[in-house]
Amino acid sequence: MTFSELIGLQENYSAHGGHVDHLIVVVHWFMIALFVGWTAFFFVCLYKFWHKRNPKASYDGVRSHLSSHMEVAVIIIEAVLLLGFAFPLWQQRVDSWAKIQEMDPVRVRVVGWQYGWSYHYPGLDGKFGRTDPALISGSNNLGIDYTDPNAHDDFTASALKLPVQRPAVLNIGTKDVIHNYAIVPMRAQQDAIPGKEISMWFTPVKPMETFVVCAQLCGEGHANMVGTMEVISAADFDSWATGQSESALKANQKASESVTASVAD
Repeated sequence: MTFSELIGLQENYSAHGGHVDHLIVVVHWFMIALFVGWTAFFFVCLYKFWHKRNPKASYDGVRSHLSSHMEVAVIIIEAVLLLGFAFPLWQQRVDSWAKIQEMDPVRVRVVGWQYGWSYHYPGLDGKFGRTDPALISGSNNLGIDYTDPNAHDDFTASALKLPVQRPAVLNIGTKDVIHNYAIVPMRAQQDAIPGKEISMWFTPVKPMETFVVCAQLCGEGHANMVGTMEVISAADFDSWATGQSESALKANQKASESVTASVAD
């Protein structure tokens, strides 16, 4: 059993996940070292200042600077972890949009609501249609404006489906309160904040099926806010996305024509 398995880390399925796991393991070893060190110091103090060894109180205070040196050492180690691991990993995860576009990512809007997730795909043209909260209804839960030509081939799904070995950019948003979209096997999560769309991206490296959860307390149904994510082969994804987009194009064009005709009348 590896140390990662020992501390309960799930198997990693993303290209960047190894860096995250490495940092988590390093921090755990550091905390173990601190625990052992301070526990040893605690017992040394119990022995050294035992009342039978020191029947008379001393008011001179601590004369040794050992504890001060140890505190400085801890600060230095924490600075190394922050500057040497956390900042470089953060810098790697916030690549420029131009670089991400070169990777030809799959783009999906993820919208949270009490208590579930909805997914908006841009269709074959790769362009999201306009959205308007005023258009949200029982048949249009994301408020997509189907009079926008870019929205004609857009389609929605109740589960996230992505291709393997291809970067995915998820725009995280919410219709109501603050949520948090977390995919543990991908080592990725992002807050969903009302009025904003915040991007996160990762590259799945193996086919799999898993749950996505809300990692921010959002109400009494928070524990049941669980979604599904599936990573499939590129060929299967393209076939599925093409079929969904073509079906949506036919339906949405008819709906748009009906709306246009009614407005003209």
